[in-house]
Amino acid sequence: MTDASDLSIKIFADGADRESIANLYANPLIQGFTTNPTLMRKAGVEDYETFAREVLEIVTDRPISFEVFSDDFAEMEEQALQISSWADNVYVKVPVTDTSGESSGDVVRRLADRGVKVNVTALMTPAQVREVAEWVAGGPPCYVSVFAGRIADSGRDPIPLMTESLEILGDHPNAELIWASPRELLNIVQANAIGCDIITVTHDVLAKLETLGKDLDEFSLDTVRMFFRDGQAAGYTLGAKAVPPAQR
Repeated sequence: MTDASDLSIKIFADGADRESIANLYANPLIQGFTTNPTLMRKAGVEDYETFAREVLEIVTDRPISFEVFSDDFAEMEEQALQISSWADNVYVKVPVTDTSGESSGDVVRRLADRGVKVNVTALMTPAQVREVAEWVAGGPPCYVSVFAGRIADSGRDPIPLMTESLEILGDHPNAELIWASPRELLNIVQANAIGCDIITVTHDVLAKLETLGKDLDEFSLDTVRMFFRDGQAAGYTLGAKAVPPAQR
């Protein structure tokens, strides 16, 4: 991999900062957007719908996912229907379970039956992927978000699990697998290598795309120069002149 343009995986920007979203929208490498209540809260979003509608004025022709925030299934479904009505390019993120671990299957099935494009989120296992595949079978386009980064946080290699998830969804052409919660730029390369459909990438990791395939000798020299510049800019000095060991 020598350049981001060589990637076959679709890169979705994951964040809730309007200015950054606008800047990334101008980048042809970014093929979609996602957000969630946690990112929105961190970004200081106070009015959910106002924020979403402002973003939809920017992102008009690429998929964008907004998440429900209720833990009650009836209200979750209501929110999903409302969110999906905002624009044709909206996918509604629905967690795979509620906070007590009860399956969201019935809600997802009903939404899919009504033509809502869902993004079933917070999955961690192939067994969950198999369940979700049944929920969305034959429905409109949808995403299945497996949190590979969090799987890695548990000390497990996410690649075998993601590969198995791809195989499960292979019989469901309406469903695309998302490698969610990546931790570093390498994850984009890994997800691309196994043929994952989409990877959601936070804005800080996206800023590193320019280093993809960079010559390592050049990278080393850039790092040395960075340390030197920062030391000079900080004005660091040492009080006493060091005496070589041989002269002590």
